[in-house]
Amino acid sequence: MLFNGALAMAESYYAATANPWVDQPPLAGDIAADLVIVGGGCTGLSAALHGARRGLRVVVLEGGKVGWGASGRNGGQIIPGLRQGATELVRTLGPERAKGLLDLAFEARDLVTGLIREHSIACDLKTTGHLTGAAKAADLRGMEDEAECLTTVMNYPHIDLLSAAQAREAVDVPYFGGLHDRRGGHLHPLNYTLGLAAAALDAGVTIHERSEAVRLDTGKDVRVFTARGSVQAAHAVLAGDALLEGLAPKVNRRIMPVANYLAATAPLADPRALIPKDAAVSDSRFVVNYYRLSADGRLIFGGGERYTPQPPRDIAAFARRHMEAVFPQVRGVPIDHAWGGLVSITQTRLPHVGRDGAVLFAHGYSGLGVILSTLAGKLLVEAILGETARFERFASLEPPPFPGGTALRGPLHVLGMLWYALRDRL
Repeated sequence: MLFNGALAMAESYYAATANPWVDQPPLAGDIAADLVIVGGGCTGLSAALHGARRGLRVVVLEGGKVGWGASGRNGGQIIPGLRQGATELVRTLGPERAKGLLDLAFEARDLVTGLIREHSIACDLKTTGHLTGAAKAADLRGMEDEAECLTTVMNYPHIDLLSAAQAREAVDVPYFGGLHDRRGGHLHPLNYTLGLAAAALDAGVTIHERSEAVRLDTGKDVRVFTARGSVQAAHAVLAGDALLEGLAPKVNRRIMPVANYLAATAPLADPRALIPKDAAVSDSRFVVNYYRLSADGRLIFGGGERYTPQPPRDIAAFARRHMEAVFPQVRGVPIDHAWGGLVSITQTRLPHVGRDGAVLFAHGYSGLGVILSTLAGKLLVEAILGETARFERFASLEPPPFPGGTALRGPLHVLGMLWYALRDRL
């Protein structure tokens, strides 16, 4: 597991600035519930909160601490939509089905910001937009098509196509232009996750931390086992994303865990000189660079590629190389925090949402899980309660398994990523 060793030892900026949290006790003994959830990240906690609101007895099993996985380690970028753009979805699904899917995906933004307001979650929420910078001139032509499709076909009027000069006014990087989504933004992901957990506890959810699920039995009811107990329930939700490991092999075959590395600088003397409008920013490279400012004026930067299962020996040095390539202005600025974690991707880069009898799951957000995960948790509960229409919009998109199963998906994925990384440099 990649969280062992160097990754686990590298404290993130988020962990260093986390809101207070009272640790929840490990599971001890055998208990019963209506719904048992494996994973204390945003997918699982959203399912827990929405399930409890609908009258279900809910138990969450988290192998580490709440937010210990990708939900508490990511870039914190609010990016409405899906990893496949509107033009690509229309081409593969047709305009009506693509619009229905994107309408639901766009709902995730309002769901998250609404929960933040409702539960007064202190997570440095900024609704300052998200900018995708065109790293190549050819990428801007694709953005023109995307803006047209979003505006006219999807009836999504929140997109601005930026010239090179306009993009430079938003971020001090020489992009060829960009696509700005006014409904984007950013937040402190760990504090959002902790706030979601607190809301779930207030709604009557039971959370057991340090309670890794080691076995899943299905039959008339579902039973999830840990080292010290078990939970029997009518339904189970698997919300471990890249950390499910061997718990559900049929589910695991359709996702690929990918290592993700970030760094946070020391507070900058003039952070707005880098990102004047305080937007969240990513670029159009296949191997994406993504960055934003923290509430205390740091640059939080993620990017670069690494294709081996072990983290770099020096995460800060690894991240610095990519950060200074984008922002030579910060060369030599101290890095106070550098950390890594796992996200999961699918072959189609669309989420893998579905069910296998009484077991439901959602993962494979492919880099857009900051808000999609909260929406997915809600959709899983709707499906459990027999309201399947919205759930089926995503479930019908089941991605194909990676060739070779879990044994060969890594080497084959490395070959593909090396090709795309080379293409980024051409």
